[in-house]
Parts: sequence; structure tokens; C-alpha cells
Amino acid sequence: MHVFIDENGEIRSCYLKAGCQKEGSFRHQLSNCDCMSNAHEIQFSSSSTTTSESQEPSSGDQAASALQQQLLLMVARRTLSENPRQPSQDPEDSSCSSAQRKLNRQFYRFVIFPGKWIKVWYDRLTLLALLDRTEDIKENVFAVLLVVLVSLLGFLTLNQGFCKDIWVLLFCLVMASCQYSLLKSVQPDPASPIHGHNKIIIYSRPVYFCILCGLILLLDAGSKDTNPPVYTMYGLKLFSPRSLQSARDHVIVFLYCFPAISLLGLFPQINTFCIYLLEQIDMLLFGGSAAAGFVSALYSVSRSFVVLIVLYAFCFSAVKEPWDAQHIPALFSAFCGLLVALSYHLSRQSSDPSVLMSLIQCKYVPHYLRQRFEDSSEDPLPEKMRESVKEILKSDLIVCTAAAVLSFAVSASTVFLSLRPFLSIVLFALAWTVGFVTHYILPQLRKHHPWLWISHPILKSKEHQQREVRDAAHLMWFERLYVWLQCFEKYILYPAIILNALTIDAFSISKYKKLGTHCDIILITVAGMKLLRSSFCNPINQFVTLSFTVIFFRFDYRDISENFLLDFFMMSIVFHKAMNMFFFFFQLWELLQKLQFIMTYIAPWQIAWGSSFHVFAQLFAIPHNSAMLFFQTLATSVFSTPLSPFLGSVIFIASYARPIKFWEKSYNTKRSDHSNTRLAIQIEKDAGNDDNNLNSIFYEHLTRSLQESLCGDLILGRWGNYNTGDCFILASDYLNAFVHLIEIGNGLVTFQLRGLEFRGTYCQQREVEAITEGDEDNEGCCCCKPGHLPHLLSCNAAFNLRWLTWEITRTQYILEGYSIIDNNAATMLQVFDLRRILIRYYIKSIIYFTASSPKILDWIKDESIQKILQPYAKWHYIERDLAMFNVNIDEDYVPCLQGITRASFCSVYLDWIQFCARKRVEHLDSDEDSPLVTLSFALCILGRRALGTASHNMAISLDSFLYGLHALFKGDFRIAAKDEWVFADMDLLHKVVAPAIRMSLKLHQDQFTCPDEYEDPAVLYEAIQSFEEKVVICHEGDPAWRSAVLSNREELLTLRHVVDEGADEYKVIMLHKSYLSFKVIKVNKECVRGLWAGQQQELIFLRNRNPERGSIQNNKQVLRNLINSSCDQPLGYPMYVSPLTTSYLGTHSQLRNIWGGPVSLDNIKKWFKSKWLRMRKDCHAAAHHERGNVEEVDSGGRSSSGNHSTGNSSQSSSSQPTRDGTPQLQTSSQEVHQRAGRRKPRSQSVQAHTALNQRPPASSLSGPVVESCQPFIQTSTSAHEIAQRLSSSQLSFHNSATSVFSQSPAVPVAGQLTVQDRAAAMLRSSLASSTSSTLSLLFGKRSFSSALVISGLSAADGGNTSDTQSSSSMNIAMGPSARAASQAARQLAETCEATDATEPRPQREPGAAHALFMSRNLECRRASQEDMALEDTASQQSLSEEQ
Repeated sequence: MHVFIDENGEIRSCYLKAGCQKEGSFRHQLSNCDCMSNAHEIQFSSSSTTTSESQEPSSGDQAASALQQQLLLMVARRTLSENPRQPSQDPEDSSCSSAQRKLNRQFYRFVIFPGKWIKVWYDRLTLLALLDRTEDIKENVFAVLLVVLVSLLGFLTLNQGFCKDIWVLLFCLVMASCQYSLLKSVQPDPASPIHGHNKIIIYSRPVYFCILCGLILLLDAGSKDTNPPVYTMYGLKLFSPRSLQSARDHVIVFLYCFPAISLLGLFPQINTFCIYLLEQIDMLLFGGSAAAGFVSALYSVSRSFVVLIVLYAFCFSAVKEPWDAQHIPALFSAFCGLLVALSYHLSRQSSDPSVLMSLIQCKYVPHYLRQRFEDSSEDPLPEKMRESVKEILKSDLIVCTAAAVLSFAVSASTVFLSLRPFLSIVLFALAWTVGFVTHYILPQLRKHHPWLWISHPILKSKEHQQREVRDAAHLMWFERLYVWLQCFEKYILYPAIILNALTIDAFSISKYKKLGTHCDIILITVAGMKLLRSSFCNPINQFVTLSFTVIFFRFDYRDISENFLLDFFMMSIVFHKAMNMFFFFFQLWELLQKLQFIMTYIAPWQIAWGSSFHVFAQLFAIPHNSAMLFFQTLATSVFSTPLSPFLGSVIFIASYARPIKFWEKSYNTKRSDHSNTRLAIQIEKDAGNDDNNLNSIFYEHLTRSLQESLCGDLILGRWGNYNTGDCFILASDYLNAFVHLIEIGNGLVTFQLRGLEFRGTYCQQREVEAITEGDEDNEGCCCCKPGHLPHLLSCNAAFNLRWLTWEITRTQYILEGYSIIDNNAATMLQVFDLRRILIRYYIKSIIYFTASSPKILDWIKDESIQKILQPYAKWHYIERDLAMFNVNIDEDYVPCLQGITRASFCSVYLDWIQFCARKRVEHLDSDEDSPLVTLSFALCILGRRALGTASHNMAISLDSFLYGLHALFKGDFRIAAKDEWVFADMDLLHKVVAPAIRMSLKLHQDQFTCPDEYEDPAVLYEAIQSFEEKVVICHEGDPAWRSAVLSNREELLTLRHVVDEGADEYKVIMLHKSYLSFKVIKVNKECVRGLWAGQQQELIFLRNRNPERGSIQNNKQVLRNLINSSCDQPLGYPMYVSPLTTSYLGTHSQLRNIWGGPVSLDNIKKWFKSKWLRMRKDCHAAAHHERGNVEEVDSGGRSSSGNHSTGNSSQSSSSQPTRDGTPQLQTSSQEVHQRAGRRKPRSQSVQAHTALNQRPPASSLSGPVVESCQPFIQTSTSAHEIAQRLSSSQLSFHNSATSVFSQSPAVPVAGQLTVQDRAAAMLRSSLASSTSSTLSLLFGKRSFSSALVISGLSAADGGNTSDTQSSSSMNIAMGPSARAASQAARQLAETCEATDATEPRPQREPGAAHALFMSRNLECRRASQEDMALEDTASQQSLSEEQ
């Protein structure tokens, strides 16, 4: 209840808890009115447990009066008790004012028990400064539990006697601070990642205190064990009492430093710590990758533990009993198979289970998917992700089964035990060689500056020298080599090395358990799974780790080596993050990157001071940048914590540990458009018209392009060497994107893209220039310019490149995107003539959409519309509106009438109306008095009036005209009262007028390139029709714009209104889908993490609001401004931040061409079916071809023996033109050799192929047999006619044999064939095989021989019979290769007859023979190529028919 009393003590209002309010003039004067004169407000807050204040609203009046009386009586009594004296005018009235101040104080009732409460004398602000507000009962319960747990663990720790003297007080202060932080937390905390009140950071200190106290008690209990099990590993005694006691003392000291550590912000908030801990466990122990969040990290660790339990069961059953080298237990072989298969499957799965869960829900809960589609707009990306995951699961089902079977077979073969140690040495040498070539030599040769000495890449891509890219990136030979070497390394080499070590170590463990059975088995299982998963995911650094393992444990410290598998496992942790064996913890790769970042940042010759503080910090940092900085670097390398420059200076301080994802908050950009803003804001303020919001769609499209190609491009080596957490910058003419690789798996990459501003700050532009400018022109060496050697960099350029934290890895990286063309609309519409053209296209577009609308007949026949449009049907109707219509922009404006009439409208646009009407399928009346002309006239008047209304009736002014044009373009139509007839059907606005204004802008743009082209109605009609189908024209705030961009539409156009820094302008934006070229810059990831951490501490904890602070000033050596501006908002100001996006290998088109896409049952079935059909077709074709050759040779032999005594002919050679007019060389000679005895099939085949080189004669010397027939396609249907043709053709062959062989060249025997003749014989043999398969495909298997014979006899009949027409008809139907086959069959028959001739013939001249061979060789090659293409097409058709 709240009661308000005015200055005179009158109760003005009373607010009850139920919500009722009573007001009135209750004048209850108090006896001491002077003391009450300054009482302004008295508030009483009570809980629902009191009796009088919790009455029902129905009795509100009685309750209000009773409460008022009790209130007045209470106030009077308190006033009289505090000041019993009568009021006076003396200065002693100050005592009364103090009483008034006491009366004015506010208190809250804190209920302890029902009916028992105490007063809390604080107002709201004071109470909030003292205590944190909790909004949920769960928070209170959790806080109470933590307080109790802190007290209990603190008591137990103190009770052990660890703290004495002043250390007890310090420990109690630490414990009290942890408890008080639950009542009032530090806001903002140094480790808080967000602005404002952070609820999670409240629980961080007590949770860490409980963890440390529990760890102290656990270590103390272990140190007091009298008979502890002592394990020795690498010469160190693990879990000995002395080591546990030392660890306990270090933790106690760490606990004493708890306040200082919290002040420096070295403890992350508790959820960040959980993500970091689970991620590190999964990466270091199980070979996993990064996590996207807490659920992702928990899911990854859980599945790894499940796989570990399954593998442990198999390994324990196999190793618990000894076994000999000649017999490996089947359970161990099964363990090896399962280890390889499950490790491969885990490496192929993402750590984020959301896509997998979505796939399961869509499969088994279809209504869930339907509901999600209804709630959100359609986006193709989720469906792509589900299809990719489905492909991976189907592929893994087959690949894992095959891998398990092969691993089982190899392990059971005892090859690893039989060939030791020779096999290990060979595998090590091969792994080092392949790794060195694949991951060092090839990437260096492909870099922009190989080894930072060479001025250009040695292995260049095809588009390296192209200034403008017009096609996708070409797949080079060295990229194919890189992919196959990686496949060999990942799937064959390293699995063999690990299985070899696993078998040898398991064999030794079965005989001697060093750490105990269970511990040894767990170690080799974890080591095998971690190494296999790491090799499958990213084997880039594996050869370095393997080399150091062999060198360190085989040569340097051979005595402390355990076994190779465990050595390899430990060395992989050392290189990733682990313990050096003697001195300190460190992460080797992170240590090197941190040192490079620090040395580059503090180098005195390239320091960039951003403020005056940086100048003083440079001097004070001299003692700091020695031992302390090196110690910080080592310490931060252990826990993957960033090392950030304090306020951008050269003083470095450590930050708290973060996961690979870095940012705790999942921030991504939400685009503002018409779907998520109110209509009033869209109309009045034009929401989202700033460049950053509108241009963010291009970065979103770039993210989608990377989602399809990034994983494949990384596999192809186009980004150089990469690892988890690496950072890259993609730089082009206007796009500058920051890409953060978060998770790297086997065939997948999860990344996040951050798009920077198109028009950045001055500092951003300077750093972009540093990226884009080249170093090839630098000729300096120290202070002089002696130049440089060819293809090498100068000394200064090479020195400067080594003092950068970034490196250009590729200069021409191709991605699909949009080329942006923007034109100033004011320039294009400045002149009245240009505006007149726009209005003309506007009216013609209205007419087009009206005439082509499917509802035009309904509109014409609608009586209500026709009744309203009766005034427009009159020829004397004049549309007068001086503010709307103007002689300068309206072509149909009549100056003497000061308006537009139907007659003037028809004189200009009637031809166009009639042309559009004729384009319709159904008849549409379009004469001058037709309803179509009336409707078009009315709609054109309406459209122009709407444009004038939107322009505020000031069409002459350019600014007003552009304003109105933009209003209509985005759909803001202000319809006048006389035009309300259009509301009879809203499609008149939505489908006619609205698209017309947009189409007119597109036509107006094109008229600058072809001014007179659209004067032709047919050209204009086709242009509008084409633009309507292919071009997306809409406002950028329309959701259709985003959908069109993400759907990769070819061309888009819009009109943008930009208000920026006082500039108010309109731009016509045209987008054309094309290929964009980017520079890929790899940035030191420790530099990025350090600068991000420094910005977070400076802006959130130190609250530096200076927009020109020194930490964001340009620094070209580290790209400080580009990196800091890419931070999450509000720390940075990126234009777009994408969600975590996963790119899969299966979506890359070029890699599908290398290894054929994912392995699935359907793909395997299709592959086997296509190969079987092709093999069966080839076998049938070969069989028919061989049988046809034998038959024709036999018939030729009989013909030649029957005509042996026919005499000889003289040689003749002639040149006969072909069909296309090209002359062909024909040569004929006589054969001089004959063979005695029976010919062998081999020599017969050779002679037959050699005879293919002969050209058929143009005509026969013997009389031809004249036979009239139809073309082949018609005559082949009758078997009787075919028989007649065969008999007559046989006669034709016999009659023409003598004349043919009298002109034919000599055919040597098998032993006398020349080299050219043998080559020609082999070529014609392949040609005959291909042509025979083609004929088999076209004519069928049974009619193949008939077709071959028919083709031969048609050519043999010559040009004097109608068979020539039949032959030509068949050749036209069959194509060039069939014509070559016909000629080959004809020559084959003639050659077989010629081989039986006994008379010697003179040989051909060598020159003519060579020319003949070359000409016919070219013809045969062309025919063979055509046959191969035809065979491929035929096999695909037959495959589709079989399916």
C-alpha cells in the first residue's frame, strides 16, 4: 500500500496492492501541523501475510477508509512522541526538521516468519547499491547452497591446519569475499564479457573457491597415504606422497592470491570455464576439435567416453592373457578394426549436435519441421546442412565397415609383429617424406612470396595473372597431387603407423603390465583413438610431431622411452599443449606465435603510437619486456590464454582462458527489413536505410558461398596450411571479411565470418592499402637502392615481410558473388528529357502488365469497375491537374487543354496497347473504344497521380521527384479519392502499378546503352518479358530481396535512399552474379586473440568510451584496426557477423570430380551397373565385329579366286572432292606380293586392318548392276528385299573385283609391313572397333552384320545406281563415324579379295603413300573421337533405361 500526503497533511491518493486507487479531499488535520507541513510522501510496503492489507478488491472502499484512519492515527502518535512541544517560531525548530527527515525515510518489510517481520530502512537505490536483485527463486536457492558449501569447505580446510598466523586471516578474508559476492557482485567484473549486469559472474568466485578447497583436501588425503601405489613414467614418480604434498602447497598459495587473481580477471566466468575444460579434455585426450558451446562440448566429451568404453571392453578381453607373435587374438584384431572405424566416424562428425538433431526430428517428427517452416521464412541453408549430414552418415556406414574389415584382416595377418623393426623404419621414413613434400614444399611453392624471398609464386594458378576473373578457379595438377598425397597420408600411412605401434605395444603389455592391466589398456586405447582422430582431421603437423618423437626417444633420451605409441601420444600433446619433460608447461605452436606477435608489436623501428600514453608506456615497458614478459608468455601458452597489450601499449598482461570460439556470447547480425519492423516506421522513417544494414546482405551471401566451397578449398591447399583457431582476412575491392576457423574435422570446417564496413575509417583504409600494395617494386637494401635479382625480393622487402604478423597466402582466390554497380539517380534524372523517358517506360510497363495479366478478362467484364471508369471512356474527358501532370515529362500532355485526354493518350500509346493485346493467346479487343484502352488509360492516370502525390505535388523539383519515385518503388502508394476504384481488386496495384514503376527504372537504365533499341515494340516487349523472368527488381527492405540474393539470382536491381553524414542521395544499385577475386591473408591467431582480449578489458572493465582511443589506431604490422573493428558489438563495429557455419566437403564440385562424390549404396550400385552395361556392350560389339570380319574375308577370298584371270589394269590416281568441297587424295596401285599356303588368322587380321587405308574408287570399270530401291531406312524393314540386295551386291562385288584391284595399292604381307602401315593398321583397328560398337548400338545386336554388309554394298554399287542414295541416307542417319565404318567395311572386302591375287603389282611411291597415310589417319582420328562421344552417350542412355 502506498499513501501520498500533501504539504498540508491531506491524503491525496492511496494505492492498494490489489490495484485500486482512492482519491479525495480527506482533511484530517493533525495537532502538530507545523511538523507535518514538510512531509511529502510516506510509503508502506507489506507482504501478503499481513491481515488488514490483503483484503479482496470487492471490499476496497471499506478497507481504504479503515487503512486511512489507522494511518492517520499512527502518524499522529509518532509525531507527538517525537516532538511533544508546541510549535514555535524559535530557531530550536531544527529538532522538528530532524524528526521530519526521520519520518520521510522509507522502509521495507522483510518477512522472517508468517506474522513476524523486520523493517529495512533503505530506499530502492540504496538497497540496490547494497544487494543484487534476484528475479528467480532458483537463484536464491543456488546462492544459499553455495554459501553453505563455501563455509563447509573453508572450515574443513582451516581444520587441517594448513594456515597459521596471519595466513588464517587472509584465508578468512578470501572466504568472506566469496560469500559476499553472492550478495553483491562486482559489476563490471574484469572477466565479464558483456556490458551491464552479468548474472553468471556472480557465482564464479564461490565456485572456484570450492574447487580449490576440494582439490587441497584431495591432495592432502593422497599425501597422507602410507602405502600408495607408485607409478614411474618417463623417469618421474607419479602420485607419490611428496609430489602430492608439493602440489597441495602450490594450490594453497594460489588460493591466497585469489583476490589479486580476480582483480586481474584471470578467472573466466564459470560457464566459459566449463566449455574450456571440456574442450581441452576432448582435444588433448581424444583428438577432438573445438566446441561451439557448452552443449556442444558436453556432447563431444560424452560420445568420446562412450567410444572409449566400447573399445576398452574389446581390448581388455584380448590383452588380459599373454599371446605369442604367431597368433594374434581375434578380439584384438576386432579391437583394431573398431578403433579405426569409430575414430574415422568421430572425425567426420561435427561437435555441434543441432544439425543432427534437426535431421532426426525431420525424419521422425515431421510436424516439428512443418511448424518451424511456418514460423520462419524459408531458407535453403538448413536443408543443405541436413542433406550434407545425411550423405556423411550414409557414406560412413559403408566406409567404416570396409575400414573395420581391412584393419581386422591386416592385424590378424601378424605382419606388424613379423616385420618389426624394419616395417616401422620404412613407415617412419615414408611418413616424413610425404609430410615434408605435402605440408612444407608444396605450400611454400604456392605462397605469394615463397620462403619470403621469391617475388612470385612458383606454382601459379591459371587465374594468377588475370585482371578480371570470369570463371571458377581452374583445378591445377599440383592441387590434384596435394589432395591425393593427403588421402594417402590420412587413410593409409598414419593408420598403418598407429596400428603397427598398437600391435607391438599390446603384445608387450600382454606379457608385462607396467602400470597395471586397466591403466595400460586405457592408455593405449586413448592414445590410439587420439592419434587416429588427429590424423584423420588435420595431418598437417603430424609429420613434425612424428619426427620429433623418433629423434627424441630413439636418439636423445632412449632410456626414458616407454613405448612408441605412448611416446607419440605424449609428444602430440607437447606440440599441442602439454608439459615439457623437465622444466615447464608450454604449448609449442602457441608459444612461437605469441613470441612472433610480441616481437613484432614492440619492435622499436616500427612502433605506432596511438596516444600520448603509448609514449610513456614505451619507456616503462623496458624492464617489463624481459623476464616478466617471457614468464607470462610461457604461462599463457599452457592454458591458451591471450596475451593482450594494455590499452594498446607495449605493456602486455595476461587475460583469462577462453575456448577456441573465443566469444562467450553467440552474437550474429539480424537484418532489419519489412518483415521485422512496423509499418509506420517503414513509411515514415524508412528503417534500415543505412549502408551498413543494407550492405550486410553481401557478407551473408559471401558466407553462403564459403559454406559451399571453403572445406574443399582448404583440402586443395588454396588457403595454405591451416589449423584450428586460425584467422584469415579476405580482401577485395569493397569486401573485407574476417574469417575465423573454429572447428576442423575430416571433411568439415566450422567457421565464422565478420564483415567490415565498405567505407571504413581512415585507419582501416591505411591497413587495407598495406595489404593490397605489393613489395615487388621495392629495390632498397638498407639506405641504398642497388635493386634485386630477377624473381627475388630486395633485402628491405624481405626484411619487412619477416616483421609482420600477417602473410598473403593467395592473391587470386575465386568465389561466387555479386558485382555491384551503383549510379547516382540524381544524375540520371537531372534533365527533363530523361524524366520523360522514365515516365514513358512507366506507362508502357503499366500497359504491358495490364494486357498480360491473367485477370484482364475479369477486370474488363466487371460491371462495377466499368461503371466507375465511364468518364475515362469519353473522348472529350480531360484529366487536369497542374500539380500532377507537366508538359516537360508527359508525352501525351496537351498544352492548350492543360491536361491529358483519351485522344492524346491513344495517339501516343495505342500502338503499344494493340501490340501487347496481340501477344495474348486468346483474342482481346484493343481498338480505340475498347474496355482495354479505357482500363489502361485509367491505370496510367492513377500511376502518374500516385507518383505526383508521393512527390508532394512538386514533380518539377528533382528532390521531390526522387522522393516520390523511391516511395512508389518501395510500395508506398498514396491513392487519391478519385482513384479509390482501384481497391475493387488489389491486384491492380500489386500486379500492375507496383511492378511497372520498378520495371520502368530497369528500362531507363538500359536505354543509356541502347538508346533507340526500345523504339521497336517487339524488342521492348521481349525485354520486359525477359526482365520479368530473370531480373529481381524490388526494394532492399523487401524480404524478397534477401531471398533472391541468397538464392543466387543472376541479376538484381534496386533504388536505395542513403542518408549519411548530411548527404541525402538516391542510388540505383545493380547486382550481377559473377566471380569475385579475393586476397587471402593469414593473420597470427595469437595476435588476434590478444587484441580482442585487450578491447574487451578496455571497454567493459575500464569503461573507455573514447572513439579515438589509441588501441584502435592503425598499425600496419599487426593490422590492429582491422582486427579490433571485427570484435563483437558493442566492442567492435562489424557490418555483419555470421552464426557458426559448417562447410562440408561434399558440396565442393571440383573435389567430386577427383574422387567421385560420397560413397553410398546407391552410388556403388549405379557404378557397378554402368560398368557392367558398358562391358557387355563392348563384348557384344567386339564379337559381332570379329564375326563380320571373318565372313567378309571369306567372301572376298571366294570372289578373288573366281576372278583371278580377269587381267590387269593400269595405275590411276585422282583427286575427288568431298561433301564439303575439300579435295581428297585417291591413290591406286597394284599388289606385287602373294602368299603361298594357308593364311593364319593373325596375319589375316593384320592385312585386313592394313587394307583399311585404301580409299574406295569413285566408279567401277565393270558394268554396274542397276537396281532401283528406296533409302535404307525404308528398305531394311523387308527381309526379302534385304536378301535380294545381298545377292545383287554379291554379284556387284564379283564384277567389280578386277577393276578395284587393278587400281588398289600393294598390300605387303605380315612380315613386310612398313612402320607407317603398321601404325595405320593399329589405328584403323581401334576405329573399326569403335564403329562396330556404334553400329551395334544403332541397329541392334542381331542386325549388325546386315547393316555392315548393306553399308558396304551401297558404296560398292557406286554413283550410277539408286543404292548410292540409300547409302548416303544411311550415312546421314548414322553420322560421320558410321560413314567411316561403311568405308572401312567396303575396303575390308576389297582387301580380302586382293590378298588372294597372285600377279605382282608395282608398289606405291613413298611420297604418295605418306600423304595418303596422313590424310586418312586424320579422318580416322576424327571418326574415332566421334565414336567415343557417341559410345558415352549411348552408355548413359542404356543405363537410364536399365534404371
